[in-house]
Amino acid sequence: MDTIYFLVQQMMFFSIPLLIVALGGMFSERSGVVNIALEGIMVAGAFCSIFFISKMQHIMSGQVLLLLAILIAAVSGVLFSLLHAYASINLRSDQTISGTALNMIAPAAAIYLARTLQPNGVQQILFTNTFRINKVPVLGDIPVLGPMFFQNSYITTYIGLVIFLVSAVVLYKTRFGLRLRACGEHPQAADSVGINVYKMRYAGVLLSGALAGLGGLVYVIPISTNFNATVSGYGFLALAVLIFGQWTPKGIFFAALFFGGMKAIASSYSGIPFLQNLGIPSDIYKMIPYIATLTVLAFSSKKSQAPRASGVPYDKGLR
Repeated sequence: MDTIYFLVQQMMFFSIPLLIVALGGMFSERSGVVNIALEGIMVAGAFCSIFFISKMQHIMSGQVLLLLAILIAAVSGVLFSLLHAYASINLRSDQTISGTALNMIAPAAAIYLARTLQPNGVQQILFTNTFRINKVPVLGDIPVLGPMFFQNSYITTYIGLVIFLVSAVVLYKTRFGLRLRACGEHPQAADSVGINVYKMRYAGVLLSGALAGLGGLVYVIPISTNFNATVSGYGFLALAVLIFGQWTPKGIFFAALFFGGMKAIASSYSGIPFLQNLGIPSDIYKMIPYIATLTVLAFSSKKSQAPRASGVPYDKGLR
């Protein structure tokens, strides 16, 4: 059972950031803007929040510091995504090129700023992990579920699950969600009934930026004690989760668990006796998430149906 507990905990560490970032991509694409800049926004959010933790950890620690870092990650993601929103919505530029540019800018800027702002030009940003929750009171004592989900956990896991539930309600049960989906399916029809398509698309992209920035922090915190200007391609993996999840919160949730499980096996196989005794080279395990991504997309891409106006710049003069 200890192995199962360990594997489930590791799966959650990898699944939650995928879930958060893919939900961010969902809001952007549901509004009609393709956001492949998720990787770059994750890097920006992780850099700003981890740098904040590094500078403030001598003054405060624990959950208060982490909650402040979460706020900074979300705000920095919003500010960075404004570049993509302006280029895609106001300038009506190619959204793929705009996103690619941000993906290239973010790690380069993170490296430059880290070397500039830190003593001796060090690139890595080090921090002390004081955020692990050994056991959640009461819930941690529940048989089976307690050791799986409420021991050796992080508050970011529960925040991610709350974001999933709120996203489902917002998208399908609110007027905002209805308008957002209308702008991604037929923006001219939405405009004809008085919906401001530009504002709704800005809202979608900025929500995407907030969640992707937060996802950058949520990815780094459980698995490392430093940040080196990379999130290991997690933004692109989140795009695969988004497509496999069919742009719906429920689908994204299960897709994130699947890919997170693959990533957990790839990263933690040495702690699982059965896998370790198979004698399979470590490089094979490291390839598992990406092989799974290609396989799943190969079989599911034919049935994928993105929002019809996703990636199409809105021109108010067209009908």
